[in-house]
Amino acid sequence: MSSRTRWGVLLAFAALLGAGLAGYSVQSRCEYHSAAFTSMGTAACVSLHTGRENFSNALKAVMAEFRLVTEIADLHSEKSELSRLNRSAAAAPFVCSPELWEILTESRRAYKLSGGAFDISVKPLMTLWGFYRKRSQVPDAAEIAKVRELTGLDKVIFDDKKHTVKFSRPGMALDLGGIAKGYALERAARALIRMGITRGVIDLGGNLRLLPELPPGRVAYRIGIRRPMRKNGGVIPEILQLQGNLAVSSSGDYERYVKLGGKYYGHIIDPVTGIPAPRDYAATAIAPDAACSDWLSTAVFLRGETMAARLKRMLPGTDFIIVKKDGE
Repeated sequence: MSSRTRWGVLLAFAALLGAGLAGYSVQSRCEYHSAAFTSMGTAACVSLHTGRENFSNALKAVMAEFRLVTEIADLHSEKSELSRLNRSAAAAPFVCSPELWEILTESRRAYKLSGGAFDISVKPLMTLWGFYRKRSQVPDAAEIAKVRELTGLDKVIFDDKKHTVKFSRPGMALDLGGIAKGYALERAARALIRMGITRGVIDLGGNLRLLPELPPGRVAYRIGIRRPMRKNGGVIPEILQLQGNLAVSSSGDYERYVKLGGKYYGHIIDPVTGIPAPRDYAATAIAPDAACSDWLSTAVFLRGETMAARLKRMLPGTDFIIVKKDGE
């Protein structure tokens, strides 16, 4: 598990992906407006049914929420709150902002419900495999075993009263890549709903948050899903038709990878084995909350149908689709 570039959930919604990605551009038709831009290292798009002035304010609100979460969770910035936590939490408890604590609280719940399949403490393994520090050879069993001693969310000390985080040993570090985008989407959706904007979709790197109400004249939001290992096209014929107030996230192992010893390794690492998980399928999660759907898709990608059935029982309102390489 870790930072993820989605293999793809596509919104079957006019003009969603058509705009340029430098800064942002707006496409408008009647009371439907769409803007595409970049945020959190990926493509983003906001498509809403509202007036032009409302849309301009809504777009600013969404961008502000994405920017806030970036400032919290960006591991590429030494100034981010998460980077500061990782540098200091082995020496002393780190006091979290309310927003970071909210992400960590959901991450702890995810760790528990998934039986450890979703684990934000895998940052040392991500580094070992070359996702944050370049290397050319596959790490050997001894290296993996040594680094695995620094992972496991049960080794992190959380103080629920003081909202602090303390690492039990030096070298531990957290990576919020498998939940931060979903959290940002959920915050953005809440902001729009507070503004009275309730029709439309927010897309962040293939994670979708459907607002509560359907667009005028529509009976559902239409969502298509790409087949695994098919970057260019390969959308399955069955289009999901979903009602509002849902989030959709997908996980696969081929859009972000490293090449070591002539072989490609995907970026979703199994926290139990310490090895990138090879899969010939991709997992899609549907849930009422975007932060939840984000980690759910990772957990199901790692553990398959058994995990999907378990989580569906424990979390009413969730559903899963596993699409195999052949499109089944």
